[in-house]
Amino acid sequence: MEKTQSKRIVAIVGRPNVGKSALFNRLVRRRVSIVHEEEGVTRDRVACEANWDGNRFELIDTGGLGHFDREVSDDQIIAGTEAQAEIAIADASFIILVVDITAGAVPLDEEVARILHRSGRTVIVAANKADNPEREENAYEFDLLGFPVIPVSALHNRGIGQLMEELVPQLPHEENPTEKKPLRVAVVGRPNAGKSSYINRLLRDERVIVSDIPGTTRDSIEIPFIIGKGETARHYQLIDTAGIQKETRSKSAVDWFSNLRTNKSIERSDVVVMMLDAETGPTTRDKKVAAKIIDAQKGCLLLVNKWDLAEEADQEITQTQYLPALRETLPFMGFAPIVFISAKSGYNIKRSIEAIDYVAAQTRTEITTGVLNRVIQQACDRYPPPIVKGKRLKVYYATQTGTEPIYIKVFVNNPANARSNWLAYLKNQLRDAFGLEGAPMFIKLVARSRPDK
Repeated sequence: MEKTQSKRIVAIVGRPNVGKSALFNRLVRRRVSIVHEEEGVTRDRVACEANWDGNRFELIDTGGLGHFDREVSDDQIIAGTEAQAEIAIADASFIILVVDITAGAVPLDEEVARILHRSGRTVIVAANKADNPEREENAYEFDLLGFPVIPVSALHNRGIGQLMEELVPQLPHEENPTEKKPLRVAVVGRPNAGKSSYINRLLRDERVIVSDIPGTTRDSIEIPFIIGKGETARHYQLIDTAGIQKETRSKSAVDWFSNLRTNKSIERSDVVVMMLDAETGPTTRDKKVAAKIIDAQKGCLLLVNKWDLAEEADQEITQTQYLPALRETLPFMGFAPIVFISAKSGYNIKRSIEAIDYVAAQTRTEITTGVLNRVIQQACDRYPPPIVKGKRLKVYYATQTGTEPIYIKVFVNNPANARSNWLAYLKNQLRDAFGLEGAPMFIKLVARSRPDK
């Protein structure tokens, strides 16, 4: 298994139904992964930042591992789950192997342990479901796996502190990149969508003029912003922009320069927060804003503001109902996460910051070549490349050549044999496998001859 750069990433792995998602939720201190007794509920990776006593790291929950040593399951869901776990292991610097103390060590646990020994990662065994001292005594059974064992109960919060005391000191030290280079976040959208109100809510300070009159903010205002304390504090540079005006009706040079400054703010940003008005919904002008973000190849997050007002206007409306209509109206922004907020009441403001961090991390994702090619091969097996004029597009191998945006070169026999719908399918498969929510991704086909076998 390939080694990746040293990163503070912890992956939770193990066979199905041992309590991986329950442990994940306990460590991130909120319910993120679905916890259920049925096997195989977690099918995709779930990644989230964890903060344990000021120590930040990324935590990845994975589906249960069912087959190993490159066995391929006939069930595509199981095969996809196993691929996700392989990706998590390849990305992580530290692995928590979760086992069920009530079941004892089973052959599949030993199979997982063998894979992890070969990976070269630092591993600790969490013997889960140790709900009482009597069960804890059975933890010695797992010594045969060859890793340190700590009995825990994710459900009852037993042994979690001891697990983290063992884990945190072993995480690789990383400099805080935001201290020297703050994360630049541009907040954009049409006038009066609530951009300035959102920033004021974040800062809890009326630094930006808020008015019901569209177009109050004429200049792009940059404001330093810090979350947390000490070495792990996150440093931001928030950019409040003037609302993008209708270019065909900009009657003054002021509006023209306002649009120009907004475009420049997008280009200078690391992540763009596109603000939408929940009451009016996406408009043609919003689509133009989205197009500017895509053209600039920036990470993007959609914030649907004024959700409290939308609920007041229609008490039967729900986010579940609103979301599909929004996706249908902005289909080309399907890669961007959506968070419903209220700058006025503070609803989901903290979650929006977490989403900004998450998008920024996705834009910097580095995929190991081996895992990337296995995912692409699986995609080709599910839906073979097209045949054009009697010749099929052949995919030889792929490699990632850049981040921010994610740039992937795929070497093929003849790029002219590709079709846009198949490339869109391949891109969706990569997003399903690696996340990349909010991150722009580009696939370039490169001709490379290879003798047919």
